[in-house]
Amino acid sequence: MVTDMCVSIKAGSSDYLEKHPERRISFSQNFYIIGVTFAAGIGGLLFGYDTGVISGALLYIKDDFEVVKNSSFLQELIVAMALIGAIFGAAIGGYINDSLGRKAATIVADICFAVGSLLIAVAPNPTLIIVGRFFVGLGVGFASVTAPMYIAEVSPSEIRGGLVSVNCLMITTGQFISFVINYGLTRVPGTWRWMLGIAGTPAVIQLVLMVFLPESPRWLYLKNRKEEATNVLSRIYPSPRLEDEIDILEAHMEQEQKDKVKVKYSDVFKLKEIRVAFICGAGLQAFQQLTGISVIMYYSPTIIQLAGFKSNESALFLSLIVSAINAGGTIIGIYLIDIVGRKKLTLSSLIGVVGSLILLSASCYVRGHGNPSLVYGWLAVAGLALYIIFFAPGMGPVPWAVNTEIYPEEFRGICGGMSATINWVGSVIMSISFLSFVDAIGLGESFMILLAVACVAIVFVIFYMPKTKGLTFEEVSNIWKEKAYGKDKNIESMVEQAST
Repeated sequence: MVTDMCVSIKAGSSDYLEKHPERRISFSQNFYIIGVTFAAGIGGLLFGYDTGVISGALLYIKDDFEVVKNSSFLQELIVAMALIGAIFGAAIGGYINDSLGRKAATIVADICFAVGSLLIAVAPNPTLIIVGRFFVGLGVGFASVTAPMYIAEVSPSEIRGGLVSVNCLMITTGQFISFVINYGLTRVPGTWRWMLGIAGTPAVIQLVLMVFLPESPRWLYLKNRKEEATNVLSRIYPSPRLEDEIDILEAHMEQEQKDKVKVKYSDVFKLKEIRVAFICGAGLQAFQQLTGISVIMYYSPTIIQLAGFKSNESALFLSLIVSAINAGGTIIGIYLIDIVGRKKLTLSSLIGVVGSLILLSASCYVRGHGNPSLVYGWLAVAGLALYIIFFAPGMGPVPWAVNTEIYPEEFRGICGGMSATINWVGSVIMSISFLSFVDAIGLGESFMILLAVACVAIVFVIFYMPKTKGLTFEEVSNIWKEKAYGKDKNIESMVEQAST
């Protein structure tokens, strides 16, 4: 039977904080947490920059290499190779996170970012650009798993969603910076080399900062380095909450260490509660991509040109505005995620996405079928902006936040890595196929497909996503046990399930 690890009122839970409101930690109360969050979030900044910068750089790569200009496939491959690298980085990163820790995974990511950026900056041909993009993608994959997980594990439960969303803000800020640099370098010789090569600088900065960052206290506890873990926790929680947090963590880790005896990575999905949790986490990650965010961010200059704004400078400037809205919307999400809750925020986000895709697909369809009026071009730009306004606060941060919360500590790295892999597979599918779909069926019709997927995503969230606002990791774990075995049933432990 499952060992009851619960105390009457859990540290960090809503009941605990209602009884002891003076122990609640706010964003402005602990600058150590904020510092760690932003230092770890440099990985998110690189993630955003390296995935966003290619949209503008591609315009100038086509100018330098005729073979790229004449091949939609090569254009898609240059964009998608970073995403293919991210698939491998996310899958490998999950294992490194569990075995070597969050710091080691971050260091590996920074090395990949730096190497990839250097290769691209000196690339004499499209082949080396593609190789460099793969290395950058490995770094993106590592960062996409590690940064949100690391931030979540040093965050008090009452502000965990907001702090993990700060990583999403860093991603969108990186994308915005990439558009600023794209626009600012339009007349500089070697434009695309500077655009893509400059990403190595933040990677080196984070590599240096990692010397001073602590390891995740939960990972340290898992590896029986309890004194180090306590030292980190003491910088996060004041007494007496510190003692309560340590007691809960001790009990939880003792149970997970018992479970570890029989449960191996190869058996992890024999556990029904993890299967149920993974369907939710991976489903959210898949819908984040399949509703079109990669298409909007990677191809926005191209979409704007197809909508009637032909010059590179005009397309990049309007894309810059869209990217700025993305960053601003993420700030709203940071504020709302721990107030409104993950599920309500996701549903409202998706409903707005549906409305914006209706406008975007209709305007592109009309323009693509014989009406050359630039009015429809401006309506398409408005649709892009509305899409980002609604997507950024909800579907942007929530899938990453939820995937840091729903898996047991022992398997958080591997499950989070596999879920992130689903995200990157979806991103590859979208980015490598979009231009081909546009060539085959038209721009408006392509957005209609995204509209249909967004409607399916709403149904998925309504029926499958739980409410996790303000809950501890242990309380979230109990949600999946109840979903797997029933609320009123005595359930078998993870060890017993894995051995059957």
